[in-house]
Amino acid sequence: MKKIFTENKVHKKMKKEKISGIIGAVVAVTVISIIFLQMSSTNEVNEQESIIKEEHDIEEEIQKKYEEIEETKNNEGFTPAKRDWQTSGPFEIERAQCLLGANIFVRINALAPNEKGQIAFMRPLNDTHYSTYITIAFDGSSKITFNQYFKPALSSARKICTTNDLIGNWAVVFQGTNYENLSFEIIDKFIPGDEEHYKDAC
Repeated sequence: MKKIFTENKVHKKMKKEKISGIIGAVVAVTVISIIFLQMSSTNEVNEQESIIKEEHDIEEEIQKKYEEIEETKNNEGFTPAKRDWQTSGPFEIERAQCLLGANIFVRINALAPNEKGQIAFMRPLNDTHYSTYITIAFDGSSKITFNQYFKPALSSARKICTTNDLIGNWAVVFQGTNYENLSFEIIDKFIPGDEEHYKDAC
């Protein structure tokens, strides 16, 4: 009888230890899950803050450029053309017509996660043929919104020798997507003060 009671006691003790072990494991898994979720949340917040900061920096840079143009306008009687955003899906080009010396601004808004490719800016060679001037990569799985700009310039290495190699209707092609192409025209007029940067390069 004493043996049965002892075995019963040992069995109950083992059962309690087993339950304690299971409870301990559940608590450990819960704590680890909470820590992991907090770390993921922190990473997402940091990533969002980084994107917002980057967009803010670019917006500040764009604003600074406009202030420079405004100052030039006041000094030399120059009035920049009004913005008229050309749009194709999530892509926007700032103007339909640009002066020599102007920055070409592009905005990308709310890319889908599966949208990945390149924006190809094609300068005209003649009425039917184009040459890629610059490409800008995009990938909606890593960044859904961003802004970028570039300034078309002469280059002897690229055989872009005179302003005639920049003037005309440019095509903007969204490679890797089904979005319609956009276009803009660079006209034979300068932003005041930029003429010196467009002396023949070849």
